[in-house]
Amino acid sequence: MTTQQAPPIRVQGLEKSYKDLKVLRGVDLEVARGSIVALLGSNGAGKTTLVRILSTLLRADAGTATVNGFDVATQGADVRESISLTGQFTAVDNMLTGRENLVLVAKLRHLKDPGRVADDLLARFSLTDAGPRRAMTYSGGMRRRLDIAMSLMGDPPIIFLDEPTAGLDPQGRVEVWETVKGLAGRGTTVLLTTQYLDEAEQLADRIAILHEGRIIVNGTLTELRQIFPPAEVEYVEKQPSLEDVFFAIVGDTGKGDTGNGRGVGTTSKEQG
Repeated sequence: MTTQQAPPIRVQGLEKSYKDLKVLRGVDLEVARGSIVALLGSNGAGKTTLVRILSTLLRADAGTATVNGFDVATQGADVRESISLTGQFTAVDNMLTGRENLVLVAKLRHLKDPGRVADDLLARFSLTDAGPRRAMTYSGGMRRRLDIAMSLMGDPPIIFLDEPTAGLDPQGRVEVWETVKGLAGRGTTVLLTTQYLDEAEQLADRIAILHEGRIIVNGTLTELRQIFPPAEVEYVEKQPSLEDVFFAIVGDTGKGDTGNGRGVGTTSKEQG
């Protein structure tokens, strides 16, 4: 099977433990090309561990995973050439301007005409006017957009976004959401980890819920809503929110800790 025929991301029976703590207990997941899949789960559910395995930063104990048709365990270099990874903390140098950050990364990747590459990305992410300014003057949303732009040098077909809006204010979150939608619109495959239920609801074509080391539900928002008992009303039927569906599936542990961002309640601390 060629890389174009294979699903961009395929995971089968993936397991990972840290000493006696089993984080992943047999994860199965397949992501279609050009789609946005949200991996939803509480803190400690194993989201970051799964992304680290898929991006070759961590080795699984059992199971298999392929990214862009390449085995993450035996073809790591090919996997890394196929992906971009943006974590919870930006890699932006605040002392450099936005354009200088992009030019630096382009030079490190030995791309031709780094200045043109930087200008194209600034325009693509609506940062042209801010390009000459030092990154320290950027808002949280602008800094995150610059970070994503830096990670997209070379137009990788697959991008992993690990909690991309953690710590951002509402406006910053919306800016990142629009950026992610734009990536998918250009054909990029996006695997997004988040504990914010509204983020998954806004962005994802499909939502996979990772709970106690396994993916227990994987479907569209409409399919997930069908799991929830229908509302019994006389005149108006209120569709259940993703928050209603999530807690109906995994239980209401930590529901009181969701906060204004509608994040998933905290459980045990995830390692790795």
